Amino acid sequence: MKAMRVLLLCLLGLLTAAGVVAGFQLRKRPGGSGTVKNGVVPSGAPLLVNLTLIPSAAAQGAVCMDGTVPGYHLHPGFGSGANSWLVNLEGGGWCNNVGTCRFSKNTKRGSSNYMEKQMQFSGISSNKPEENPDFYNWNRVTVRYCDGASFTGEGYDAKHNLYFRGQRIWSVVMEDLMSKGMRSAKQALLSGCSAGGLASILHCDEFRALFPQSTKVKCLADAGLFLDAVDVGGGRSLRSFYQGVVTLHGVANNLPKSCTSRIDATSCFFPQNIVPNITTPTFLLNAAYDVWQIQKSLAPDKADPAGYWKACKFNHSKCDSKQIQFLQGFRNEMLNALQGFSSSSKNGLFINSCFAHCQSFNQDTWYGDYSPTIGKKVIATSVGDWYFERSKEKAIDCAYPCDNTCHHLL
Repeated sequence: MKAMRVLLLCLLGLLTAAGVVAGFQLRKRPGGSGTVKNGVVPSGAPLLVNLTLIPSAAAQGAVCMDGTVPGYHLHPGFGSGANSWLVNLEGGGWCNNVGTCRFSKNTKRGSSNYMEKQMQFSGISSNKPEENPDFYNWNRVTVRYCDGASFTGEGYDAKHNLYFRGQRIWSVVMEDLMSKGMRSAKQALLSGCSAGGLASILHCDEFRALFPQSTKVKCLADAGLFLDAVDVGGGRSLRSFYQGVVTLHGVANNLPKSCTSRIDATSCFFPQNIVPNITTPTFLLNAAYDVWQIQKSLAPDKADPAGYWKACKFNHSKCDSKQIQFLQGFRNEMLNALQGFSSSSKNGLFINSCFAHCQSFNQDTWYGDYSPTIGKKVIATSVGDWYFERSKEKAIDCAYPCDNTCHHLL
């Protein structure tokens, strides 16, 4: 239980940081909430967006783990973006047993009672053209994550009063957004980071089905490419963890049938087994050396009892040549898993050789003077060029340590 709590807290720290890359900050953004005028706040002032709860969700059983109603943050679009919608699914880990879910139940990852009443929008959610040139004036939404299974669960543990209703939350939130104007969308993009990135993959075709064929609908998964990889001890730590998530939350029936008709449900919680069959155009943004996967999937404490990986997994500069070789193997496995996905002209890729996790919600990595690049293109430009079909985007970085534009998490 202690290890799982550390896992959850690690993710909370990674995913709630705004404007700061651990061990490395390019510039500090001024404080103050700012005054919105024509949908844009003054330059330098952060955009804070209020939380909207959905009271009617309770009657449909679409509730967080503790039974409270779900919610989202919506900043309306304006001008040419008034009929375009960007829907971000928040991340924040998973809980795989009663103990970890009971822990999450008393945090913002399991209860709307603990959610911030305002959320800062930056990166892909920014409303400033100089920070987010392609999506700044769209309707931008962040759906809060409080179900513990990437919006896919269906169940209830009466003994511990735990609700596993991620799929219902997904449906109710989408219905509410449709009533707020999303039904008339001419363009839509479903996005998410980490557990939210996985959710955007799992729900991508469902999102497409909400709209008429005339609506341009695509999906973006940031740091959502969790691999079914062998860990440093020779086991499969993440597979074991995911099996607990899938079983406890009753996820199987809500996974894409194109996958579960062929292989087991736990395998279908891994994106590598989903992405080749997604029919909706999808963009995968991922670090080839995803630090969450290194720390929690490849080299968790249980797989490394002697502590050989302890220094390396938290600071790549302390890895020896054998450890770097192992990590290069992980990168190769990621690229091999994407061959089928990449072969489709409708899909896009930005796989940089950084030690990072989540790059679309942090302004400094999304679009800035010192943002990571591949072929001189920053992430925001690559995503925008793909969405608007200005160019084909299949950007795969050379192997570490060739990229000097990375924002490594240390």
